[in-house]
Amino acid sequence: MGRGHVTATPMRLKSGAGRWAVAATVLGSGAVFLESTVMTVALPAIGRDLDLGLAGLQWLLNAYLLPLSALILLGGSLGDRYGRRRVFVVGLIGFATASALCMVAPGFPTLVACRLFQGMFGALLVPNSLAMLDTLFAEKDRGAAIGQWAAWSGVSTAVGPLAGGWLVDARSWRWVFACVVPFALAAAWIAARRMPADEPSGAGTVDYAGAVLVTLGLAGVTAALVAGPSLGGVPGEAAAGGGGVVLLAGFILVERRARDPLLPLELFRSRQFTGTNLVTLLVYAALGGFFFLFVLMLQDALGYSALASGAALLPLNLLMLLVSPRAGRWSARVGARLPMTVGAAVAASGLLLLSGVRPGATYLTGLVPGLALFGVGLATLVAPLTAAVLGAVPDERMGVASAVNNATARLAGLLGTAVLPLAAGLGGSRELRGAMLADGASAALRISAGLCLAGAAVAFFTVRASASVVAVAHPSSTLGCSQRGRCSAA
Repeated sequence: MGRGHVTATPMRLKSGAGRWAVAATVLGSGAVFLESTVMTVALPAIGRDLDLGLAGLQWLLNAYLLPLSALILLGGSLGDRYGRRRVFVVGLIGFATASALCMVAPGFPTLVACRLFQGMFGALLVPNSLAMLDTLFAEKDRGAAIGQWAAWSGVSTAVGPLAGGWLVDARSWRWVFACVVPFALAAAWIAARRMPADEPSGAGTVDYAGAVLVTLGLAGVTAALVAGPSLGGVPGEAAAGGGGVVLLAGFILVERRARDPLLPLELFRSRQFTGTNLVTLLVYAALGGFFFLFVLMLQDALGYSALASGAALLPLNLLMLLVSPRAGRWSARVGARLPMTVGAAVAASGLLLLSGVRPGATYLTGLVPGLALFGVGLATLVAPLTAAVLGAVPDERMGVASAVNNATARLAGLLGTAVLPLAAGLGGSRELRGAMLADGASAALRISAGLCLAGAAVAFFTVRASASVVAVAHPSSTLGCSQRGRCSAA
């Protein structure tokens, strides 16, 4: 996405309008962070209450990730064409409404449908939230605005699992959806009433055909991976998967001919751009599978409460806040190749340690060492990865390069959630308890470690150039900051 038109007079951070702009993006991004973290912690309780097997839990995650990963580039295009503040506000209101409907959903099918709408409106919200800071603020204040956003967003990310676990234990899993509504509505009100409108470019066309094809194609492939047995066994899987592959092939053909494609295929002529996105796909697939299965293992195999499982994730979030700025400065000195390679390899070692966890393991000796290594590895990887993506393209293509990498990370989470349980022998499981769950989760973590090692190898052989990034504390493993001060929620 290009930067489009901006306000006539860029804002200053210390002005009233500047403070309101940071508040709106913090609250808007906070709603998305909270949704992701509290939903993960609440999954076991939802499964028990609605009598869901593994496939049902996968659909609850993928119903959100599918439209988010498929439509996030469309959301950025709509923001460029019609105004980022306008699209941001629409996304926030829709996200809040869908979250409220999730809270009162009477059963599984309705909840999945509401999660789909959450993802659709999230695709409008996510790519336009921090892009507004890039376009609205003066150059000298942009980095500081991003730093404030990162610090406050880090608080929401760290508190999210604890708050979600407490709500599940004290009230009900339904309250984890309700808790994001006030944040989203407050952000929408601030953006609509207190932020200046950016002038939309109004230029170009919106690739709706590409958006439809990629969404339906990913839906078909996901259905084949997750719900194949319920579709009638092998014929059902073949129909869904084959149809999805055909639609994705159609998407590529449309992108080759589109005037303003969602996915500019010429970017992939760069060996480094292709390699860095492959690293993103491998590592973030491991990350998606980890968060899905690790919390299930904590609660349903190791006997943790929802609150205790949320607290168990604190080392990851704290290490992201502490280590990521230093990793960004290291990358600025030595380039992205070495930090990316080392970070992915360290993350793999953490996953291998965690794969040995069995029922009865203590937290301090059994979990903390692996979590610490995994967190340090991710924190070392994220900022250099963004620098490598941006270093692979000319300055005028940095916006779209960051957006494509953003979408790749979301797609990786979708594939990790769909594929890793199947590869670990848990596909179609109805009873997720005790040693069986621990064994399957351990196998998935070993596979995830292999994905991270593969990512380290790809980084070593493909990354050469590096762009500078803003060395702020990343609020989670899913964020990277661009040269221009833009952070992209991946």
